[in-house]
Amino acid sequence: MTDTTPVAVIGAGSWGTALAVLLARNGVPTTLWGRTAASVVEMAAARSNARYLPDLPFPDALQLSAALETTVRDAGTVLIVVPSHAFADTLDRIAPWIAPSAGIVWATKGFDPDSGRFLHELVAERFPAHPAAVVTGPSFAREVARGLPTAVTVHADDPAYAQAIAQLLHSPLLRAYTGADVLGAELGGAMKNVLAVATGVADGMQLGLNARAGLITRGMSEMLRLGAALGARAETLMGLSGLGDLVLTCTGDLSRNRRLGLALGRGVPIAEAVKEIGQVVESIVTVDTVMRLAREHAIELPISEGVQRVLHGEITPEEGMRMLLAREQKPEFP
Repeated sequence: MTDTTPVAVIGAGSWGTALAVLLARNGVPTTLWGRTAASVVEMAAARSNARYLPDLPFPDALQLSAALETTVRDAGTVLIVVPSHAFADTLDRIAPWIAPSAGIVWATKGFDPDSGRFLHELVAERFPAHPAAVVTGPSFAREVARGLPTAVTVHADDPAYAQAIAQLLHSPLLRAYTGADVLGAELGGAMKNVLAVATGVADGMQLGLNARAGLITRGMSEMLRLGAALGARAETLMGLSGLGDLVLTCTGDLSRNRRLGLALGRGVPIAEAVKEIGQVVESIVTVDTVMRLAREHAIELPISEGVQRVLHGEITPEEGMRMLLAREQKPEFP
């Protein structure tokens, strides 16, 4: 189905570049598409992505392109790796060119910011006849690029398609697992960004390792409660796409969302913190969708709510932490 056909990776940021290099190293015919011709010319000349992963040389077999039509038209699998705010537009742009039998895979985490919908809903609406899968899990692009051991998971409604995509990615240093809970996989990949801000704030305020562990654990509880209401499987959220990604993002300083929290906890204004990070910080948009879903299902998410209020400037990080600590005593598992 996909094992002998070319893959088009749409999005030449750090994660898109790392996945394209991984696929090419695995012997998969791969083309990496960049948004601007100038950036593609620069990458072609340097045989690397100097902006995002300067120390990662491109395999000779990796092709580069700024021509979306030919890149998509010739692909058996289109792997979308763009920020969530660009996801819907990217789907619309590839629609005229994608082959009828081509599969659509995405490694984007988050929700559609305009509608608040899950990304798989957008794919199903626009491409109902195409096989589809999401790639997610605890995976910093820089470490994958360096060849450090990593585990990801591929979820699809069709188990055979999930297996086919996982086989493309699987290598001696990257283990690709499979699952059939697309909603749960997407929820974990989105919500962990919100919770990483909270742990970053605590660490920025130097509240200690106990506080960090408590926030991660109670944040996991929030993820499970919302997941249960939405129909996600608990084992999905306790796996790589939920717990795995949560631990990585809450503790690893390569996480943009954790770095945002660290800056806020040190008293840096949010606009200045985002500017210093210099890349999209998904939690700023994601938190509003998480809290909308929580209110629709009458679920309390105190950590996520605190992050939302801090990011909207309603309370300070110090006030948010005091509010969490002042909550009434209750059983850990109601």
